[in-house]
Order: sequence, then C-alpha cells, then structure tokens
Amino acid sequence: MIIPKLHYISQGNSPKELLENIQKACASGAELVQLRFKNVSEKKLLKLAKEARDITSHFQTRLIINDNYKIAKEVKADGVHLGPTDACPTIARKHLYTWQIIGGTANTLQECETLIAKEVDYISLGPFRFSTTKDHLPTVLGLSGYTAIIEALKTETPLIGVGGITTEDVTDILETGISGIAVSGAITRDFNSIKIFSQLLSASSTEEQRHTFK
Repeated sequence: MIIPKLHYISQGNSPKELLENIQKACASGAELVQLRFKNVSEKKLLKLAKEARDITSHFQTRLIINDNYKIAKEVKADGVHLGPTDACPTIARKHLYTWQIIGGTANTLQECETLIAKEVDYISLGPFRFSTTKDHLPTVLGLSGYTAIIEALKTETPLIGVGGITTEDVTDILETGISGIAVSGAITRDFNSIKIFSQLLSASSTEEQRHTFK
C-alpha cells in the first residue's frame, strides 16, 4: 500500500465535533484520516471508530486508528498509528490483518531505527515545531533535525513530518527528504487548506518524476 502524502489527524472537543471534522476533511479531499481521540473508554472509542469508518468508506478515504490496534482490526480500518507508549508494532502486526498498515511516532534517529527494525509501514517524525496538540512535547526538530536524521537513516520507509506544520512549510520540509506530512490544527482551522497542502505535495512528486526521467 502506498502511504498517502497528507494525513489529517482528527480534532474535536466532543465525539460529535470530531466526526463532523472528519466528514469535512473527507469532503475536502483528504486521502487519509487518523482518528485520534484521547481519554475515552474503549467502548466509546469503538463506537466512534465505527462511525468514522462509515464516513471515510463513503468518501473512499483511508482511516487509521490512533493507539488501539484491536479497534483498528475490529472496524477494519486501513491501519493503526502507535505512539512510543502504545503497543509494540511487532505485537500489533500479529493481531492485524495482513493488509493493515502500522505507523509509528519517532523523535530521534534511534527511535526511527527501532521502528524500522520492527517493520512499520511509515514513521511520523516530529515535532517539526512547537505544537499545542500534545502535552510533554519532545525536542522540536525543525528542518535541520529532519535533514540530519534522514541523511543518517537512508531508509525506504516513508517519513511523515508532523507538529505545527502549515502550508508555508511544505516545500522546505519536502526538500529535507521527508515524504509527506500529518496536519491537525491548520486543517481543522480551514478545511480548504487540504487542497493547498495536496497541490504542494503533488508538485513535489512531479518534480521527482522529472528528475528521474532526465
């Protein structure tokens, strides 16, 4: 499975608001939505995941469930995204369907290497800049952090930039070798920005193709 270049990480203060935002993102052309809703019971998360699956299926948008691989399997989501304190990707892999993807979160070169050894399908590398979405933020990486990690890694595993990214950052981020981005705040504030993000991301892939065919 090719990992889409733009991931929308869902936001909302209530399940209703979250689902409305997922619907808006899908209607605006999002290729992949990550369902992220913290501090909720497994039962409520399952209900939310089923509703999100209905919305994303209607738009043929891919759905990734944050943290919970059991729910990802139950609703037949396209995959699961595991943070550093979540289940180990190797364990999740044993439970998931073969076609489901696993993403992991990393902040350092070592964390990336560990995730690659555990055969994740993509790595969210961040934070790119300070973001209010998460508490206890690890070191902000910025462009120089991305460049250093990518040069040392030399991996085929797609690296997705995450953390306070706006449309102004996309071109510079892609020049570091990052293959895509995950966005929460900037998209939730303006769902029309999905089109701009997508254009900037696809412009980079046509550039890559041009270089390849020279």
